[in-house]
Amino acid sequence: MTDPHFFGYGSLVNRRTHVYAPVHRATLPGWRRIWRPTGLRPAAFLTARPAPGNRIDGLVAPVPHGDWAALDLREAGYDRLPAGDVAHRIAPAPEIAVYAIPPRADDGSDAPILLSYLDVVVQGYLTEFGEAGVARFFETTDNWSLPVADDRDAPLYPRAQELASEEAALVDAWLARQGSRIVPVERTELGPDAAP
Repeated sequence: MTDPHFFGYGSLVNRRTHVYAPVHRATLPGWRRIWRPTGLRPAAFLTARPAPGNRIDGLVAPVPHGDWAALDLREAGYDRLPAGDVAHRIAPAPEIAVYAIPPRADDGSDAPILLSYLDVVVQGYLTEFGEAGVARFFETTDNWSLPVADDRDAPLYPRAQELASEEAALVDAWLARQGSRIVPVERTELGPDAAP
């Protein structure tokens, strides 16, 4: 029997943040990413939402013996949903799930994107898909109007990774291209519960 798999489209694309293997590049048609502020924590989540005519790159990897407990804990706040349309090269085709924030979690706040979280995601896309993949990530992700909290020097994100200067410069250049507003971290507001 084949283990079920997850489709990762954010920090799970960065293999340094998890132990699931083997990973395979994949594409999820009919979805886009979006930064979503919610009432669940003071920093925005990176999530995905159905969007016909769109598609997002990511990785799929097995969840041994279908034991979702550790991954569900990591993805607390997200719903685990079936993702039967994922394009991949795995045979036989496994059952695949994707994590997404439910619409009911919206609160309309202006919670910021943590730069350390974005750094991890972009580093993963650069490693797996190259600069063209980073471009597709930014182009298929919405809500760049949220402020970006610069916590790079003292990361709040629990799975933060050290970036090479070229990687950091690439993130910064894309944020400038998006017209993102970089703000200092308000650690009193973005405490330990800020991190996804």
